[in-house]
Amino acid sequence: MTVRDALSGALGKLFSPARFGTRTLKNRVAMAPMTRCQSPGHIPNERNVEYYRRRAAGGVGLIITEGTTVGHAAANGYPNVPAFHGAEALAGWRAVADAVHAEGGAIIPQLWHVGSVRQPGMQPDAEVPGHGPSAVLHPSLQEGSGVPPVTMTERDICDVVNAFGVSARAAKEAGFDGVEIHGAHGYLIDQFFWTKTNLRRDAYNGDLVQRTRFATQVVRAVRENVGPEFPVALRLSQFKLGDYPYRVASDPAQLEAWLAPLVDAGVDVFHCSTRRFDDPEFDGSPLNLAGWVKKLTGKATVTVGSVGLDSDFIAAFSGQSAGVRGVEQLLERLERDEFDFVAIGRALLADPQWPDKLRTGRYSDVTAFKTEHLQRYP
Repeated sequence: MTVRDALSGALGKLFSPARFGTRTLKNRVAMAPMTRCQSPGHIPNERNVEYYRRRAAGGVGLIITEGTTVGHAAANGYPNVPAFHGAEALAGWRAVADAVHAEGGAIIPQLWHVGSVRQPGMQPDAEVPGHGPSAVLHPSLQEGSGVPPVTMTERDICDVVNAFGVSARAAKEAGFDGVEIHGAHGYLIDQFFWTKTNLRRDAYNGDLVQRTRFATQVVRAVRENVGPEFPVALRLSQFKLGDYPYRVASDPAQLEAWLAPLVDAGVDVFHCSTRRFDDPEFDGSPLNLAGWVKKLTGKATVTVGSVGLDSDFIAAFSGQSAGVRGVEQLLERLERDEFDFVAIGRALLADPQWPDKLRTGRYSDVTAFKTEHLQRYP
C-alpha cells in the first residue's frame, strides 16, 4: 500500500457525516473564525457573501463566522467588524447563510464582545470606553499606549448578557445552524476567567468556579433564547492575547472545575483554541485541549491550531510564512475519537478548496499559506 493509499483511507473519518444539533453535516471540517475587518458600517456585504460561499463550495462542512459583535455599545474593538444586531446587518447575514446553505454547508455566527481590548475612538461610537470586569489595562496593550476600561457594574453585566441572548435568537430566526460564543483569547468573557483582568470583589471573582459566573449567565441567556435543540458552542482557550503561556487550568482537575458550570449552563460543543493542535495539554498524556475537554465533559469538541501548516499563527503575524505539512497525526487522533471536528484557519484563507483537494487526493495541489494572505483574504 502506498502512503497516498493509506492517507486516503484515513481521511474517511474526517469526511464522514456528523450530527450537529438536528442537522447532519457533510463532514467534520469546520472553518475557524477569523477577523477580517471587511464590513464597512458593520454590515456584511457582497464580498462577505462570496468569501463564505467559496469556502462552503470548497468542501467545508461547518463554517464558523468571523467574530460578530453583539448589541452592546462597547462590544467592538476593531474597525469594520460586522455586527450581529440591527436590521441591515442581519439582512446581510441572512444572505451569507443562504449562500452557504446553497453550497451544502452549515454556518454559525461567532458572537463577540471584546471587553477591555476596546480603546477610545473606536467605532461605532468613539465616545464609548472599553468595558471590563475591572479597570485594568489589557495585558496586550502597553502602558502609555492604552487606556484602562471602566469597571462593569451589575447593570452593565445584565445588559451584555441580554445582548448575547438577543443576538443568538436573531441567528436562529435568520436561519443559521447554531451559534458560537467567543469565550477565548482574552476578550470579555475570558477576562472574567483571567486572574490578571478580573480583580473584582464580588460574586464574579474568587475561585475558578466563581470566575465562570459571567460566562454561565451568558450561556443561559443564549440557551433561553434559542431553545433546547439549537446547538450552542463556546470557544475557550488557555492562552490569552498578551500572555500566551497563561493557563486557566494547570491540571485536569482544574479543567473539570472550569468546564462543569459551563456544561450545566447549556454548552453543547466546546471549540478548544490552541496554537498547535498536536501540543499535549498536560504532562503525562498526549491529549490536546480538545481531547481533555471531550474526556472530562462527554461533549463534542472542535480542535484547531496550525492544521496543515508547519508554523503557528503567532509566527505568521510576525511576518513568517508557513508551508504545508501532513495531516497524518491529526487523522490518527480523529480516528481515536479524541475530538469530533477539525477547524481550519489560515490554510482556508490561502486555499478555499483545501477540503476538497484533500478529500480527492490532490495533495500536491494544496496551496501553502503565505504571509500576504493575511491581508488579502480572497
